[in-house]
Amino acid sequence: MNVLRSGRVRRATELHVTGLRITSTTLNVMGAALAAVSVGMVVGGFVELGSTNRDTGALFLSALITFVVGAVLFGSTQPGDARARDVFAAVGWTWLMVTGFGSLPYLLGGTFDVAGIDTSGQIVNAIFESASGFSATGSTALTDFSIPGRGTLMYRQITQWFGGMGIVVLAIAVLPYLGVGGLDLLTAESPGPVSERLTPRVKQTAKGLWSTYVVFTFAVAIALIIIPGPSVYDAIAHGFSTASTGGFSPHETSIGHFDSIAVEIALVFAMIVCGTNFTLHLRAQGGDRSAYRSDAEFRGYIVMLAGCTLLVVGILWFGGGFTVGESLRVGVFNVVTLATSTGFGNATGPGSAGDFALWLPAAQMILLFLFVVGASTSSTAGGIKVMRVQVLLAHSIRSIRRSQQSRAVIPVKRGSVAVPEDIISRMAGFFVVYALLVLSGVLLLTSVGGGLRESISACVSALGNMGPALGAAGPTANFTEAFTEPGRLVLSAYMLIGRLEFFPILLMFAAPTRAARARLP
Repeated sequence: MNVLRSGRVRRATELHVTGLRITSTTLNVMGAALAAVSVGMVVGGFVELGSTNRDTGALFLSALITFVVGAVLFGSTQPGDARARDVFAAVGWTWLMVTGFGSLPYLLGGTFDVAGIDTSGQIVNAIFESASGFSATGSTALTDFSIPGRGTLMYRQITQWFGGMGIVVLAIAVLPYLGVGGLDLLTAESPGPVSERLTPRVKQTAKGLWSTYVVFTFAVAIALIIIPGPSVYDAIAHGFSTASTGGFSPHETSIGHFDSIAVEIALVFAMIVCGTNFTLHLRAQGGDRSAYRSDAEFRGYIVMLAGCTLLVVGILWFGGGFTVGESLRVGVFNVVTLATSTGFGNATGPGSAGDFALWLPAAQMILLFLFVVGASTSSTAGGIKVMRVQVLLAHSIRSIRRSQQSRAVIPVKRGSVAVPEDIISRMAGFFVVYALLVLSGVLLLTSVGGGLRESISACVSALGNMGPALGAAGPTANFTEAFTEPGRLVLSAYMLIGRLEFFPILLMFAAPTRAARARLP
């Protein structure tokens, strides 16, 4: 009986009984993810049915196609042994497949069917919008918000909500038998260098993360319902994008549409919470009263927010010609929204105080720094994460000290905890890959017509899942105006690479490549 309960024998037995199931972790997780995405399309379809009723057929047809493909993949496969390359393949290919099928509502609904855009442009824009949604980036190619119906715009918000916590994490939460290799899948998908097992079972960990995520979503929505201004539709839509730190809005001017200090204050607090390591939230829920104050990364995160806010507010006040009130309002909101990679905008229109594309270069440089860093590990935020910056600074200080004391044994510490040398090596490799990707992206974007300032800021923004960039891709513009179709495809790839922390995307080709080599004589 004990032998029959082992994972390997159990899987072999299932194959023998059914005779038709393929052992593939990648296809199995992909099927579950597509089925989950189809639910979002159905929700959007019902919202559309009860409101504008323009894209109802497109949403339900997209849901049907996506669900059928997902059900076939899931029903005909079972997860196998999760080796490292298989884990990366499962995560990477799942996100690519979800992005492709996620573009169907935009294509079938004619979201980008406007004058001057040919068929290829519609496809590129649909892929860009889907990639931006599922990577929780918030960049948009949408130029006319009156074309898509309210259901399509709600579906657009839901794509970010799925992508924020992670489609693969959702799959682990609902699949009862992904215990073997499940933690590896969770680690490969979760943003940041560390993903912790907080409960004895991976499934419980994933459920704990998702339940906390759902609570935060409801809390934001309820807060916005209470505040005068946003409708129930607006509150739910922005609850999805705030919890995911995604930044999409059903309004062209984003949060500037409400022109409400109360809305902005509520969202500032919500974005800070969602940019915090979710494992700290779970520990606090479990009774750990020192979860936040004892964490070095959280302390660094708060110090970074406070320091950058003071600098930006001071620059806008003393040199930007803003009043004290304007400086505080736009400075605090934009520092927090970009540090957490949410990407909301509080500009009421081009040239308004919140349009940071027109701020002084000194203030823009601080924002560009936040583009790079982002927020905490194991949060829904993007960026290279505060923890990596802390380790990099500590490593730099150690290098200086070693130049004076060559024989000294000096550990790199984050807070009071020494960081293992293999972690430091991996982080150093991460920074090298990051720099190479930025340089390559700038070269590609400028070669297809992008401006230098726009290309640099857009590459950093895409890799950090920030949303807006600088110049013609600023908070009151869109990426259709700033970049050509090839450029938007490059940025679509960069958004997915940034969301998955580079390595799953870069290593996802290892499994099929090795399989092909094995078949060669």
